[in-house]
Amino acid sequence: MSAVVVLIEIEHDGDASRVSLVSREALTFARGLGDPVYALVLGPTSPGVVEDCREQGVAAIFECPDEELSAYSGAAWAVALGAVVDAAGDVAAVVAGGTAHGNEVLAHLAARRDLPMAANVVGLVGSEPFEVERQVVGGSAIERTLLAGGTPVVSVAGHAVDPEPAPTPGGAAVLPFSAPIEEKDLRARVVRSQTRDGGDTSGLTSARIIVGAGRGAGGPDGFESVDALAARLGGAVGVSRVVTSLGWRPHHEQVGQTGSRVSPDVYIACGISGSIQHWAGMSSSKTIIAVNTDAEAPMVTKANYAVVGDMHEVLPAVLEQLGPR
Repeated sequence: MSAVVVLIEIEHDGDASRVSLVSREALTFARGLGDPVYALVLGPTSPGVVEDCREQGVAAIFECPDEELSAYSGAAWAVALGAVVDAAGDVAAVVAGGTAHGNEVLAHLAARRDLPMAANVVGLVGSEPFEVERQVVGGSAIERTLLAGGTPVVSVAGHAVDPEPAPTPGGAAVLPFSAPIEEKDLRARVVRSQTRDGGDTSGLTSARIIVGAGRGAGGPDGFESVDALAARLGGAVGVSRVVTSLGWRPHHEQVGQTGSRVSPDVYIACGISGSIQHWAGMSSSKTIIAVNTDAEAPMVTKANYAVVGDMHEVLPAVLEQLGPR
């Protein structure tokens, strides 16, 4: 079989770096496309990254510790990824997680090399010819896409694949690698990062469980049970656009077309009517549970399960049933 090259994103937790959840999902998906699987890591490769790659069956890790690649640059990262593709030889596909970084890097690579690309892929239909299913229209529809005319380039939609260990661990040999980066490739890059007040969206976009809240919260003081349920379930809080527009909660918690697009295992929508803008941001959730006083609200009619009632009565009752952690 032909090789598959996967761009790896790293989670930083203190001094311990591991492969991010979306990248582990991408590696699991990649194993079904070809063999061996190679990974590109931009920056130093920690023991945790090597262990995660070995568990996912990665044969070799191309480590690119070049200083100019330590900060994100879509074009420069694409050059590095392309160089690994060239080094890998016969490549069946190039894969990355469907994050903002992953999609941009793959788009640069596909445009530079005139390769067919599909974003937000959820499954493989066939490899000869190469055909995939992907999320479109904000995740409200699935499209079949045939990728022909070159090496397929695909990003894997978040949580579309369960990250499972390979039947046989890979060697995960670390191969130091230098990318042929030119100054023009670095014209657009991250030069400074600043932590914003209230946190960031990383916890929201990677959360397996999200407790969402909308106008039904009633005001900035109406989120106590929402916060408590999210904490009790080990999830994150997401809100509708009206909530952030009214200043009840910070923008980084917003889910929707103008906020974060999420794909958790469970999305609990409390007091959210379900406008098309919000639905576009969370419709790919595996299970949707609605809590609303309006039995005809779009969120209620589209949800897998619904509770018609006041969120301020329902959520405290759920918390009581769950008991202490």
